[in-house]
Amino acid sequence: MVPQKTPELSENTVLMIAVRDQRDRNAFASLFDFFAPRLKGFIMRSGTSNHQAEELVQEVMLTVWRKAEQFDPHRAQVSAWVYQIARNRQIDLFRKESRPVPEELKEDPASEPDASQLLAVEQEAGHLRKALAELKPEQRDIIEKAYLGELTHQQISEETGLPLGTIKSRIRLGLERLRHELKDLKT
Repeated sequence: MVPQKTPELSENTVLMIAVRDQRDRNAFASLFDFFAPRLKGFIMRSGTSNHQAEELVQEVMLTVWRKAEQFDPHRAQVSAWVYQIARNRQIDLFRKESRPVPEELKEDPASEPDASQLLAVEQEAGHLRKALAELKPEQRDIIEKAYLGELTHQQISEETGLPLGTIKSRIRLGLERLRHELKDLKT
């Protein structure tokens, strides 16, 4: 059973607390579904192969499950905690392979965004999720494959069987709708 969400806690924080306090497998599955594709993209951007990225994601999420008791919502947002685990695993992999650590992974942890910045990012992500949910299902599906699944237009066409022009049109129309829905977020 997932605890009642309070206004000051994000959905992911509530899920992580359920994993930490109750070893809630459903909450963990939701966290896995949310973070796995994002972590894979994050990891692959530093030059890690698709196969290694998938293995690292598995390791990171296993660590999240095993070390859930160490999560403290007062110290960090769930996303910051999970990405720090991913960053550390990546650095370990690069060192193990005697590869140079990419510059973006060398950043000083003290330069990490503070809680208010992370909260703002999570709030913006919430607005984006809401705007995505309001898209037509066929537009949302294609946009999620392109941007969250990081598939090329050609790969989406092959996967769905839709013509390339249809894929491009749905992405263009969906992005226009998202821009319209999110225009008030710009500062």
